[in-house]
Amino acid sequence: MIIAAVDGMGGSIGSQIVLELRKELPEEAVIIALGTNAIATGKMMKAKASKGATGENAIACSIGEAEIIMGSLSIVVPNSMMGEVTPRIATAIASAPGRKILLPISNPPLEVLGVSRKPLQALIKEAVSIVKEHYGLFAETKEVKDV
Repeated sequence: MIIAAVDGMGGSIGSQIVLELRKELPEEAVIIALGTNAIATGKMMKAKASKGATGENAIACSIGEAEIIMGSLSIVVPNSMMGEVTPRIATAIASAPGRKILLPISNPPLEVLGVSRKPLQALIKEAVSIVKEHYGLFAETKEVKDV
């Protein structure tokens, strides 16, 4: 199980993703922190990512390892995050074979129709539950009793 968390700017979304993944997944899960800058990578590493890499070339070279790629919608939009997501980064992520689980948050703003607004923490929990389903890690089942 190899999951890449990709973020830029201050790294707060990526670090929250890593924290939630660590809380919900088995210890052996490998979480790769891929930051467009050192601050973002560092913040994800502090959140207990397994390993990290920074910058365009590191992201382009490492993204293919991931079975699942997580981040905001911005990570597949060239020149987003004030230019930190280069066209090469966006293309590498979009072209990578891993399953993409993207939060509908973007900078610059994009309107994604059919998506309701939810708090960031709710989006992250929903994204992590998709990861758990992907790996067959279901929440404890509760018995349903006939009334």
